[in-house]
Amino acid sequence: MHKKVAQDKYQHHDYYGIDALLTEDHLLARSAVREWVKKEVSPIIEDYSNRAACPTHLFKGLADIGAFGPSLPMEYGGGGMDEIAYGIIMQELERGDSGIRSMASVQGSLVMYPIYRYASEEQKQKYLPKLGSGEYIGCFGLTEPDHGSNPSGMITNIKDMGDHYLLNGSKMWITNSPLADIAVVWAKDEEGVIRGMVVEKDMPGFSAPEIHGKWSLRASITGELVFEDVKVPKENVFPDIKGLKGPLSCLSKARYGIAWGAIGAALDCYDSALRYSQEREQFGKPIGAFQLTQKKLAEMITEITKAQLLAWRLGSLANDSKATPAQISMAKRNNVDMALNIAREARQIHGGMGITNEYPVMRHMMNLETVLTYEGTHDIHLLITGMDVTGFNAFK
Repeated sequence: MHKKVAQDKYQHHDYYGIDALLTEDHLLARSAVREWVKKEVSPIIEDYSNRAACPTHLFKGLADIGAFGPSLPMEYGGGGMDEIAYGIIMQELERGDSGIRSMASVQGSLVMYPIYRYASEEQKQKYLPKLGSGEYIGCFGLTEPDHGSNPSGMITNIKDMGDHYLLNGSKMWITNSPLADIAVVWAKDEEGVIRGMVVEKDMPGFSAPEIHGKWSLRASITGELVFEDVKVPKENVFPDIKGLKGPLSCLSKARYGIAWGAIGAALDCYDSALRYSQEREQFGKPIGAFQLTQKKLAEMITEITKAQLLAWRLGSLANDSKATPAQISMAKRNNVDMALNIAREARQIHGGMGITNEYPVMRHMMNLETVLTYEGTHDIHLLITGMDVTGFNAFK
């Protein structure tokens, strides 16, 4: 009796009734994605993660449920929804796995978004519908082997050759790259100004070798981008955006989705720990009846609730075009850190079983170690907040 009451109470993990702040469209989107994850992701994800294999067949399914560019206009291949719906979709995908959410985040926020925002109308029509439908897979080339947190130091470059640009350099830790049909790439021109462009996989001199040996995001495919005298047509270069503003605006879009997505991973760990605590008995009673276990669970749902409120408010600001990059950094940093701590506490509640793939906790924990440092590291986001509140730039 007690077990059933507790499970019903936490079925949606909505301790502060945040569902009341959501629209019917938000709830319908959440329900559709949640059901898709339960049907298509949950039954296979442990196997794919264990084999360090990417379930590439899910790209089409992600397109079908509107996970690629949910908040972009429908005429450009997006879902025509608002920013809260986008966040909710990322949350439900990351309940399944951070790598699956990464597949969608990169496609929508780092590939479709900059093309929609910065490309010519011709390029929008050429690429966005195919990206939105999953016919094309895209990736985002900013990080370099020696320039991660300092993107302005990039050495990938383009030279004006009259009727085209010649692209040389390399990028590292690029999600989806070995599978990608196109890459949104950032490089310096001859004046040292950062420019964005679309590079197609069949352009001679362009290769994308896969990175192996990852202990994290094992179900997500990651690789490099290598450019050796790649001829990029001038019409493929974004015409009006110059400098770091371009790539950083894309990162803000992706970081926003991560702030929501991390909540999904935390919820899955919390749910597993809660249910385990109600079923696992020691010393003649469920471990959930012991004070220290209750302390862990109470702190988990408290931190999740705080993160949910932070994400919802950020989404409200984003809908009004008022969310600042610094606010997004705060939410990304807080929510990912929260999720990782919850994964670690949940692993303890599961005891030895927590390290097995019978439960999702260890997989989430390993994934979140990457989420903690990609799209801006934990410490970099702290300094972004610090600069915003003090006015002093600690990066120089």
